[in-house]
Amino acid sequence: MNLNVNNETNKLVSVVLGIANDLDDKPDIDNCIDPKTRESIINDNYPNEIDCIDEIERFANILLRYDIEVLRPKNIKNLNQIFSRDIAFVIENKLFIPEIIKERNFEKKGIDKIINDIKHKIYIPKKAKIEGGDIILYNDIIFIGYSKTSSFNNYKVSRTNEKGLEFIKNSFPNKKIYGFELIKNDHDPYKNILHLDCTMQPIGNNQLILYENGFKNKNDVELINKIFGKNNIIKINNKELYNLNTNIFSIDNQTIVSNTSFKKLNTTLESLGYKVEKTKYDEISKFGGLFRCTTLPLERKP
Repeated sequence: MNLNVNNETNKLVSVVLGIANDLDDKPDIDNCIDPKTRESIINDNYPNEIDCIDEIERFANILLRYDIEVLRPKNIKNLNQIFSRDIAFVIENKLFIPEIIKERNFEKKGIDKIINDIKHKIYIPKKAKIEGGDIILYNDIIFIGYSKTSSFNNYKVSRTNEKGLEFIKNSFPNKKIYGFELIKNDHDPYKNILHLDCTMQPIGNNQLILYENGFKNKNDVELINKIFGKNNIIKINNKELYNLNTNIFSIDNQTIVSNTSFKKLNTTLESLGYKVEKTKYDEISKFGGLFRCTTLPLERKP
């Protein structure tokens, strides 16, 4: 199986897309691992499995129309396997398998066959915590969202720690690695950045969708502005953050999959010359992730 991922936008060749079949029962509110799921329980609108399946299969059909190989996890009953992004990730030609939070670690069993078919794989040490949603690739740059020790130990939504950041730095000494400390909140989805891809997302060749207030350190925002250029950044507001506007997905550098409900963003993208494939993902979003979160790219063209 070929692996090659160096950025978020080159033409996609193959991807693992999550599944929504046989979801677990609604958790107790105290056992929720993200604030959007918690909110859906409080509001009595917990995601409906049939609707989730429909949404994710519509996304799969879009990918198939572009001749992309779409692999799926093996179905494990009573387990949420929607978000394949976090359970493994590819950088260059290597698959990294992290030790993620205990509530989700069993999800990796669903992609055992895929992992076994891959030659170049690295099992990340248990103390180096990383989830794939915190890794964003931009050619010779890797952006990593993380939490310092105090935040990591105090918040369920802290998923990548300083040891994880250092592990990636040591694995790619020839790349520029930038770690961004993220805002965390276990209870309020308007004040929480679950992963880095919930606050920034490169598109095209040198453009970016960005929620500026997702970072603890303002210097990080200044660095991002310097790397991409202020004129190349599409800024989103707090309501758009809540709706996960950054978590779109690029099929290639001119084609983006986005939620039908993102009227403002979709209009902006189309005005910039992008082809926007629109499909509903509102039920999936109640779990705290969107298109990028449900994908694990294995190969993009060089």
